[in-house]
Amino acid sequence: MSVLKITGGRPLEGTIRVNGAKNSVLPILAATLVNGGINVIDN
Repeated sequence: MSVLKITGGRPLEGTIRVNGAKNSVLPILAATLVNGGINVIDN
């Protein structure tokens, strides 16, 4: 699985397309919990 390392003090905003299988859904859901903002998971 790829790693996105983000440093800095600015808020994140944007869209990322994640290609994955059924086993990648748990880390994606965990990332949305850590984010704490509005998250849209589609498809």
